[in-house]
Amino acid sequence: MSVAGAGLGFLGVAAGAFGAHALQGRLAPDLLPVWETAARYQLMHAIVLVFAGWIGARLAGRLFTAGIVIFSGSLYLLALTGTRWLGAITPLGGLCLLAGWLALAWKLARTPR
Repeated sequence: MSVAGAGLGFLGVAAGAFGAHALQGRLAPDLLPVWETAARYQLMHAIVLVFAGWIGARLAGRLFTAGIVIFSGSLYLLALTGTRWLGAITPLGGLCLLAGWLALAWKLARTPR
């Protein structure tokens, strides 16, 4: 999980840079913020995915990974293609991210100090 988090963090930085430099002026004005949201959420959750791997929160890690792929992935595709129905998939990724946070909280609450 930690390796996946590091890899997704790398890709999140690359996606952010790509959006800021290569997509500026090429995407419809309303779609660039969609790309930026995808990159921001990917980066935030890549960091917590590294942490989840570090403490052995496997369920949280799986949920964060699925959430990144579904949430950010659907937004990247929406921004690149303009296919609006992809926005209907995005909330499923959001639910995975939320569930990942709950699973992480559960793991932390049950870990002896």
